[in-house]
Amino acid sequence: MQNDMARRLLAEFFGTFWLVFGGCGAAVISAGYPALGIGFLGVAFAFGLTVLTMAYAVGHISGGHFNPAVTVGLWFAGRCANKHVLPYIVVQVIGAVAAAAALYFIASGKPGWVAGGFASNGYGALSPGHYAVATCFATETLATFFFLFIIIGTTSKGAATGFAGLPIGLALTLIHLVTIPITNTSVNPARSTGPALFAGGDYVAQLWLFWLAPLLGAALAGLLCRILYESENIIDTIVVEERRVS
Repeated sequence: MQNDMARRLLAEFFGTFWLVFGGCGAAVISAGYPALGIGFLGVAFAFGLTVLTMAYAVGHISGGHFNPAVTVGLWFAGRCANKHVLPYIVVQVIGAVAAAAALYFIASGKPGWVAGGFASNGYGALSPGHYAVATCFATETLATFFFLFIIIGTTSKGAATGFAGLPIGLALTLIHLVTIPITNTSVNPARSTGPALFAGGDYVAQLWLFWLAPLLGAALAGLLCRILYESENIIDTIVVEERRVS
């Protein structure tokens, strides 16, 4: 049982690390080079690709959450055992901070490099488009709601087996394409926390929104999916999982 939990937590650590390093790395390093021309589109695909690749690499070990909002949303849907929720969230945040530290070290190796916002999320003056706090809160809540709705739907009984990573990765790409100008896209409290700690100041002060809004959106999606997929006998699924890992 302890070995199973350790494997799960390692999978979540590396999955979240890769998401922050790859997605934020594209924003911090590559998007600043006009010759590469990746822009918002490239950053959006970078985030989608991190989830897609890690979903297939370690998703079969931990479920491939890589995001506290996903863990909370799946718990509200009845698809995450109680004992996994807090350990997953803790290790996801640790993975995100570790990735941000590695990215900061690498990016700062360029002469004259300035961290700036360091791919952090923000509202008001820290929003890429200077969107108001209420707009940013609604955007993050709605985007996370649909992200969880897609995750739960594509991993439900009757969905195409073995292909969930593709629509989930593309969903995250689409979310970034819409919301980068608004909040720089979070939908993931761990992803927001890592870069903000290195950007400092007001970015840290605004973290509350990028925890509260994604968790709210995820919880609402989880509750809705309990009704939508009630025929799957979700509670029994948890009991089977508990027995398997005991």
